[in-house]
Amino acid sequence: MPRAADTYPAGLNRRQVIAWRNGIFVVFAMCGIGLASWMARTPAIKQVLGITTAQMGIIIFGLALGSILGLTLSSHAIVRFGARAVMAGCLVVASIGLATAGSGVTFGAVFWVVFLGLAFFGFGMGMCDVAMNLSGAVNERVLGRTIMPVFHAFFSFGTMIGAGLGALAELVHVPLAVHATAIGVVMLVAGVAGALATQSERTLREDDGGAESTDNHDGWRGRLAIWKDARTLLIGIIVLGMAFAEGSANDWLSLASVEGHGVDKPTAAVVFGIFVTAMTVGRLLGPRVLDRYGRVPVLRVSAGLASLGLLLFIFVPVLWIAIAGVVLWGLGSALGFPTGMSAAADDPRTAAARVSVVATIGYFAFLVGPPVIGFLGQHFGILHGLLLVLVVIVAAGFASGAARERTLD
Repeated sequence: MPRAADTYPAGLNRRQVIAWRNGIFVVFAMCGIGLASWMARTPAIKQVLGITTAQMGIIIFGLALGSILGLTLSSHAIVRFGARAVMAGCLVVASIGLATAGSGVTFGAVFWVVFLGLAFFGFGMGMCDVAMNLSGAVNERVLGRTIMPVFHAFFSFGTMIGAGLGALAELVHVPLAVHATAIGVVMLVAGVAGALATQSERTLREDDGGAESTDNHDGWRGRLAIWKDARTLLIGIIVLGMAFAEGSANDWLSLASVEGHGVDKPTAAVVFGIFVTAMTVGRLLGPRVLDRYGRVPVLRVSAGLASLGLLLFIFVPVLWIAIAGVVLWGLGSALGFPTGMSAAADDPRTAAARVSVVATIGYFAFLVGPPVIGFLGQHFGILHGLLLVLVVIVAAGFASGAARERTLD
């Protein structure tokens, strides 16, 4: 149940807490719009650049490389500047990177300009990811009820909008530079406004007057020491598997629909939209399901659904059955990442470091996934390349026990 209005920490009132929540909704949505707008046009980007599937994997690797760097530095930046400032600053960087990448495709089809633009976009998105998840986890604790999956549902709303805009832009042949720059401006204006509506995560303290919600008392060595914690690493495996399930769809679903199932590019963008719609539905239902059944059973069922969906999409040549697989794939991918973030933030005293570690492990899927799947797709076909995702999802299912709810002493 939600807290009474007079129990919010540091003198916050209900209006401030709700504005904080709504600001996080906006930041998540803007990140989803930016990412999906780019990913929905992957087939066109590949065609304009005149590159192979393996080289497309290298392009996407630029996004992942920037993301990993942003994730690695995120906990230190958050402790120094606070999640609010980090979100705002990173959205500026991400917007500039997206516009640069789009310009690199349109004006001269310069491979390395696209790569570097995506690296900046990934850096901003990766660091913002940790900051917004940390701010969301603290807001969840202030509200006193499960809401993290709904934050991620707004990311999925954003990907639905981004996928739709990408399909429309593809249909009417909008140049990538115009499309990417327009999306970057929207991300910058709305996203920064959302970030500035949030509150500092340092406002939350334990009910007994104890530690702050962040772990800045430990210093950077203490934050790095979280990498030795077994439970944190297992939660990271959960997030890794589910990030792989989600990220592989972002990176390859449109292209796999074209090259593996023979659909045209606008239809491929619609298939991607079906995936993010299914994911959004799963995330909106997530709080009720998690509160009723608990994290561990939900994560295990999620891994099963995602695995079945992938198998249908990969091996069944009938389009409507493959699309049914996409729906199961999206539903199964819905709750892994947000549930892992909530589990990592169970102890507010170490939340920044744990969320950073878990997110970094999860984003390793985006680092190694694109080039490896691209390599496998080049040699065995893009559909068979997705079998790697299935293996990692199964590992996440086996690690699900680490996310069990814990109450602080």
